[in-house]
Amino acid sequence: MKKDIHPAYKKAKVTCGCGNTIETNNTVGDLSVEICSACHPFFTGKQKLVDTAGRVDKFKARMEQAEKLKVSQKPKKEVREAKLEEVKKLDEQMEDIKKELKEETIDTKPQKKESDSADK
Repeated sequence: MKKDIHPAYKKAKVTCGCGNTIETNNTVGDLSVEICSACHPFFTGKQKLVDTAGRVDKFKARMEQAEKLKVSQKPKKEVREAKLEEVKKLDEQMEDIKKELKEETIDTKPQKKESDSADK
């Protein structure tokens, strides 16, 4: 190894948030960590929620809002069916109006006489 280019390698204590301490060597010195092998869910087999910035709570709040929106809004299928019912009702009304108009219509065109068409 070259001299004077490598950092000093010294003993250090790594302290976890659960209280566990580990003695090791490193170039930085003493460290403090949030989670270690003694408290990590992978090694302990216990479910533990590690949430340092409240991200899980924010996510749960967003999911609750989304569920409320889903419940409050009609599904697209129901909206589409309601519109189709409206269109059918309007079509029926139009047919009724057309029938009424046909019954009320009077022939206003003067009928051509056979003599008038023969003269020309």
